[in-house]
Amino acid sequence: MANLTPFPELSYRQQELYIEDVSLSDLAQVYGTPLYVYSYSALSKAYREFSAAFASRDTMICYAVKANGNLSLLRELAILGAGFDIVSAGELKRVLNAGGDPQKVVFSGVGKSKEEIIFALKANIFCFNIESEAELYRIHECASELNMHANVSFRVNPDVDPKTHPYISTGLKNSKFGVPFDTAIDLYTKASQLDHILIKGIDCHIGSQITDLNPFIEALERILELIDELKRLGITISHLDLGGGLGITYKDETPISLTAYAEALLSRLHGFSGKLIFEPGRRIIGNSGLLLTKIEFLKHSPEHQFAIVDAAMNDLVRPSLYDAWHEIIEVKHHSNPASYQFDVVGPVCETGDILGSRRQLSAEPGDLLAILSTGAYGAAMSSNYNARSRASEVLVYKDQHYLISQRESFDDLIQRELTDFLTQPALSKS
Repeated sequence: MANLTPFPELSYRQQELYIEDVSLSDLAQVYGTPLYVYSYSALSKAYREFSAAFASRDTMICYAVKANGNLSLLRELAILGAGFDIVSAGELKRVLNAGGDPQKVVFSGVGKSKEEIIFALKANIFCFNIESEAELYRIHECASELNMHANVSFRVNPDVDPKTHPYISTGLKNSKFGVPFDTAIDLYTKASQLDHILIKGIDCHIGSQITDLNPFIEALERILELIDELKRLGITISHLDLGGGLGITYKDETPISLTAYAEALLSRLHGFSGKLIFEPGRRIIGNSGLLLTKIEFLKHSPEHQFAIVDAAMNDLVRPSLYDAWHEIIEVKHHSNPASYQFDVVGPVCETGDILGSRRQLSAEPGDLLAILSTGAYGAAMSSNYNARSRASEVLVYKDQHYLISQRESFDDLIQRELTDFLTQPALSKS
């Protein structure tokens, strides 16, 4: 039987898989597949655990909206007390529509447009995390035009290797993110001379899916050196944003416990009395969600057994993009199972449309499979490739379930393309 430890809200009852107190088979019957399913109990527990770990300090937990920006999930996190880390005006609008407090919003990202900055200033967000000198002057220009002050911090790259996938390593000196450690003092000095800029903090985010505590400690110690140097120059840092990046269990990883994480960081922060900010995304939502899919066909070849399912890389791109592992398990156990090693693949016309390779499954056409740990960067990164509709999303709490995102219709897919051009004579006839 599959290891369900990373997702304790899952359990087999009489050989059938439940999330909290709801049968996944019942959810498939009601909502169809592919279907994203989230556990509210797992979500709220993960947030509260993070918050409790730093309860002894003035802390703001800013959930990273990019991990999963569903409005209903954002609303529940806002009610729990979360702030939000955003990387676009669109994400800010999602937060505001979900009832989030703009004074608990930090705006990260390397390419903030003038329109986005002005929108965020008018919304009165907590702080901009600046990622280049050019961005500093753009924010100052926008604030000057509005006769406002912009609260800022610089995202500083400590050049620490987080030992994770290259695509999600962000704190090295050659990264597109943040500003080099060696130039940070100069940038803070320049910012202190601008009339419409208020220096509030310093930010550091070294990567994602990190399961080793040492890179976090090394990065913190380098940032504390900067804070001391800035203090000597008369520049006060009132908040320290340590980003996110804490990993979760997908296969056999051993995540850092939040207790150990908090103890290690807090023991080094006796000389800093300001607010602490964290930007967890995956750690909050990753193991709170799964993707439910149905087997359409079993296909046999001399080298491989294929289980062709109705979910695909457009629904879950992480295995294709990162070669990421997601546990795949049967929703129902057969009474006399014949187990085979399958490649679980989707119907998208790409060889890379593989959701899981060489998985031992007892499976028949029509059976349901659950792809675990897909709460983060699952639905958020889905697309309409091959003119496929994006999946529905459902939130489960105890024995209740709620539709929080409808399955797209074909009309939804083509709505943006219904322009006046379609009423004009074909170009070939003009």
